[in-house]
Amino acid sequence: MDLNIKSKTIFVVGNSRSGTTMMGRIMGLNKRVFTFNELHFFEELWSPKSGKNFLSITRAIRLTGKLITIQRGGYLLQKDPKFYFDEARKIVENLKKKEDRLWAIDIYKEFLIYETKKNGKQISCEQTPRNVFYIREILNLFPEAKFINMIRCPGDVLLSQKNKRKLHFLGAKQIPLRESFRSWVNYHPITISKLWNASIKASELFKKDKNFILVRFEELIEKPVDKVCEICKRIGIQFEMNMLNIPQVGSSLEPDHPDKRGINKERTGSWQKGGLNSAEIYLMQKITWRQIEMYGYETIKVFPNPFLLAYYLLSFVLKLGFAFILNLNRMRSIKDALKRRFFT
Repeated sequence: MDLNIKSKTIFVVGNSRSGTTMMGRIMGLNKRVFTFNELHFFEELWSPKSGKNFLSITRAIRLTGKLITIQRGGYLLQKDPKFYFDEARKIVENLKKKEDRLWAIDIYKEFLIYETKKNGKQISCEQTPRNVFYIREILNLFPEAKFINMIRCPGDVLLSQKNKRKLHFLGAKQIPLRESFRSWVNYHPITISKLWNASIKASELFKKDKNFILVRFEELIEKPVDKVCEICKRIGIQFEMNMLNIPQVGSSLEPDHPDKRGINKERTGSWQKGGLNSAEIYLMQKITWRQIEMYGYETIKVFPNPFLLAYYLLSFVLKLGFAFILNLNRMRSIKDALKRRFFT
């Protein structure tokens, strides 16, 4: 089975800390698939409204340079896009030969093809988690694209988000300290639980789409060979055992072990072993119970500490406000971004 030229894009989506990076690494070890860094194109560099405006040559080069610097240096360690303007200009000029007008989405598509071919691969894999909120738009723009939607137990997501600020100190030195601070501000059990709900709801309408593959993180960990074989078959690529040989890095619960390879089977159920207090667990289960039941996740009886519960309830608005300020530069359209997460 093979993919035609119109279907050489895979989007790995889902709530943050749900295994999207792991799945991207797995896909990227296939001899035909090139996995990108998180590009954050949709929402930060493109919105439904801004996407209706065509670009001048200068703006097209600037956008292309931005995509190159995100890919080459990583989202958190971007160089000045001007550093890549010569390369960006060549990409834009090549696109201009095929298109009368330049649109942001065409720049994005051209860059995916360019970078994938540059790395000797044929299939692009984009792994930005927040793309889960843009599935409809992506399907319209990439009708034959394949989606891998990662879903993970909300308790483990909550624990991972709570400890995300520690990543820099666990081996991920590419994560600057300012990002650790942002992660600490972003964390609140109510916010994280509501975002988990929102990501689930955003994908619900597409579960029956032939190009949509739902993957529970726990099933991937428990039976990696069977699950990755199934995913490859659905996508239309050959399964290779080497795809499971990923480095054990990126956990927020233990130091990185880049020398160790393979799927770490200790990555599930951690929230029930400690790390979350009674109030956090109570709020998480209270907010996500419908989706917990829908996907068969476990709940536990818990009696929240009243003082901690009061603290989280009283601090919610304040913490949310600070998080909003620190994330302003990640939203091209603030109204649209908030609507997709909290008002749908």
